[in-house]
Amino acid sequence: MPKSKYIFVTGGVTSSLGKGIIASSLGNLFQSRGYKTTIIKLDPYLNVDPGTLNPYEHGECYVTDDGSETDLDLGHYERFLNISTSHLNNVTSGAIYQSVIEKERNGDFLGKTIQVIPHITDEIKSRISSLEKNGKFKIIIVEIGGTVGDIESLPYIEALRQFKFERKKDVSVIHLTLLPYLSSSGELKTKPTQHSVKTMLQSGVQPDIIVCRSKISIDKKVKDKIALFCNVNKESVIEALDADTIYKVPLMMLEQKLDLVVANKLGFKKINNIDNGLWIKRVKRLNSSKKTFNVGIIGKYVELKDSYISIHESLVHASAFLGFQLNIRWIQSDKLNSQNVKRKIDNCDGVVVAPGFGSRGIDGKLIGVEHIRKNKIPFMGICLGMQVAVIEFARNVCKLKNAHSTEIDSKTKFPVIDIMANQHAVTKMGGTMRLGGYSCKLKLKTKAYEIYKKEIIFERHRHRYELNNDFRKILSENGMVFSGINDDLDLVEMIEIKNHPWFIGVQFHPEYKSKFVEPHPLFISFVESLNK
Repeated sequence: MPKSKYIFVTGGVTSSLGKGIIASSLGNLFQSRGYKTTIIKLDPYLNVDPGTLNPYEHGECYVTDDGSETDLDLGHYERFLNISTSHLNNVTSGAIYQSVIEKERNGDFLGKTIQVIPHITDEIKSRISSLEKNGKFKIIIVEIGGTVGDIESLPYIEALRQFKFERKKDVSVIHLTLLPYLSSSGELKTKPTQHSVKTMLQSGVQPDIIVCRSKISIDKKVKDKIALFCNVNKESVIEALDADTIYKVPLMMLEQKLDLVVANKLGFKKINNIDNGLWIKRVKRLNSSKKTFNVGIIGKYVELKDSYISIHESLVHASAFLGFQLNIRWIQSDKLNSQNVKRKIDNCDGVVVAPGFGSRGIDGKLIGVEHIRKNKIPFMGICLGMQVAVIEFARNVCKLKNAHSTEIDSKTKFPVIDIMANQHAVTKMGGTMRLGGYSCKLKLKTKAYEIYKKEIIFERHRHRYELNNDFRKILSENGMVFSGINDDLDLVEMIEIKNHPWFIGVQFHPEYKSKFVEPHPLFISFVESLNK
């Protein structure tokens, strides 16, 4: 079986430099050259997965088809490479330690002392190489989360050292650093990069390529200095300038010849020609449209936009596909009330009500949805957003006073949203929701069927509460259409309302399946509706 080539992406100086975007961009370039490519994220925190992490700490929890709750960078991997990932593509320290401890409890180590080296590092290497076993991928990119020098990252850097020693010609290491610009002296400073690489060297790892985040272009003098002090060739110092859209980064890295430098380090005798015409076309359309529309996103985490990053990117995908410009207006749900709802929403051509958990901001969402429905503003409700639409409709159209979700009001007289039957006995919160891909049957002659153009669809889920079937009759009699049903579980997946230009709620998360070159049909239709 032919061996895969591995590209490790590490980061130094500061967090949030964009390792995930650089890794995704490099994957995009190799994929565009015809090499089967995938990416794995190694996260140093001790949570077993991001499923129970607060969005303020972590941002969005991304969900794969197989029901894994993963890091948000997997969304970038899928969107840039147009692939589907799985539980194999995201590993946390919590999962690593849990696996090793379970093996020890089972007696698998025959009484040996369990240590970080070799047991933890062996488990890390095993997870890295697990994607190679089926022989499917020529290129496997490994992003190591955190910053070099962090205590939490040390086992991963040691595993990288061992992996590079064992697989010498099959491994290349990219190190992403920051070149701060001091306006007082008018120069870029290389010292943070030098110290970051020195930290890597102290752990026994020599980076092959240095990618430098910078606000201004890096001249030859700076590149020569970095090459000299960081032990790399001059062509291996790559500049990564700030971009107005992340989808330009693959093209910027192509211009910098990052993929060619990496291919040379990995021993490629010849590299395939690139075919990325569609990507270039979409990027050009992002900034060329004369039509601009305002889209509101109502949520309780809008001050941390990474909480809704997949929704934002899905809107970008649709706008690039259609050739429109979108201005996103972030609306804090717990600050939305009857006094300001008109001012905040009437300047929006369409509104998305975002998913979430808990009671904070629910009243604001209800007020917002009522205004949207009555004023016939295009609306998409996702997960909790759909549930809020059902509650608002039950209260104000069906006249079910104080109808609610039992998540918010366990004693409500009209529990139009209720916990799923198989969730009642659940006590552990991690990884126990309805997760991953499920089928949905669309009703003929509905907007949903018109959008998808097929009867059976598959979408990803992440929730515990559903529309209560006891209220289907009264909701339907008053004009709500149940356009998508999961027949196996008899659960409502999609709702529409009559006499409205575009009003759709979905219990699933369509944003998880949208790609830059293959936008999700729901988002395309929603953005199209803004132009009518």
